[in-house]
Amino acid sequence: MTRKKMLIAGGVCLLLLAVALYFYMGTNKDTARRVRRNMPEVRVQEVVRQDMQRHIVLSGQTVADASINLAPKYNGRITAVYADLGDHVEEGQVLMVQDLGDLDISIAQNSAAAGAAWADAREASAAYNANIISKRNAYELAKAKYERQKYLFSIGAISQDTLDSMEQEFSASRAAYEVLANQVADGGAAAVQSKELTAQKQEHATEALKKQREDMILRAPRAGVIVYRSAEVGALAAAGTKTFVLVDNSHINIDCSIAENDAAILQPGMAVKVTIDALGRDFTGKIIFVSPAMEEGAKSYQVRISLEEADETVKAGLFAHTAVDIMQKPQALFVPKEAVLTRNGQQYVFVLLEEDKVEQRSVKIGLLNDESEEIIEGLNEGEKVVLTNQDKLRSGMKVKVAES
Repeated sequence: MTRKKMLIAGGVCLLLLAVALYFYMGTNKDTARRVRRNMPEVRVQEVVRQDMQRHIVLSGQTVADASINLAPKYNGRITAVYADLGDHVEEGQVLMVQDLGDLDISIAQNSAAAGAAWADAREASAAYNANIISKRNAYELAKAKYERQKYLFSIGAISQDTLDSMEQEFSASRAAYEVLANQVADGGAAAVQSKELTAQKQEHATEALKKQREDMILRAPRAGVIVYRSAEVGALAAAGTKTFVLVDNSHINIDCSIAENDAAILQPGMAVKVTIDALGRDFTGKIIFVSPAMEEGAKSYQVRISLEEADETVKAGLFAHTAVDIMQKPQALFVPKEAVLTRNGQQYVFVLLEEDKVEQRSVKIGLLNDESEEIIEGLNEGEKVVLTNQDKLRSGMKVKVAES
């Protein structure tokens, strides 16, 4: 083979080697690119110790200090109405009067009957006192005679028949006196007490009628505003039927419902700032009540907030909301909720190791809030936990860490 042919053959070999090397390197680059494309991209967060807080949102409606339905206690025709819709009324102010004519007649009749019964009692008392005095005197006289007759009989001055006759007279006098004397109990004779009790019964009946008369005059139980009225002069008011509604807005509360986890943290006395959207204003308030028991129907707990500086612009039924930040635990180790996964009742997280590899690690959970979960076992401060794409991960897998 000539030198020229040898050079040509060498050049062809070099060319083929270069082409092979080019395709080899390109294939490796594509493979590496495909590997990088197939690596899950994850966001991570470093675990550090800091104060763990719970953010509790409270929302509800404004509630008047009192909203009272007023209704007559008895049936009766309305003779006068003294309150109109929107009127401010004071405690004890008369709102409505029902027909009192028949009651006034009954009260007069019962009062007269009570007076007559007391007169009968006094007459009975006088008669009893006179009678018992008479019987006592007769008994004492008969007793003295009998004692004297017993002495005369002992000396033979009288016969047995005479003594027996005097003894019978004495026994009759004693029996008549004891019948009256034994009627006395608690300082009074039975016949007199019966008359007195009849008089008292008549007096109680009169008082009951007077109470009924008073109940037929409907009065405001407290100061407030009349927000409902269905009473008209001449109409028949039925017992128990609402005729007025009285609302006392002098003090405003807000009733809210919260979940059990929040109920365990909130305490009466906590100060809050309440926003009422309809008024575009904030008001200072204080939590005054946290229900000690869950409401069965709603499966929640009731919380009441008292507004401290509410004015007349704040009406019942307005939507209001506030929020409370409460320290759960100082310098706790916690992670976002999305970092914690559960499988077969076991909680775990993925931890980012060196060379961007991940490790599945079991953890023990402590306190919870809406955003975070405390880690009391399984993680150390300074480690990084994965927040996304955990369903694509397994221990030892390499990942691509997204930029923060």
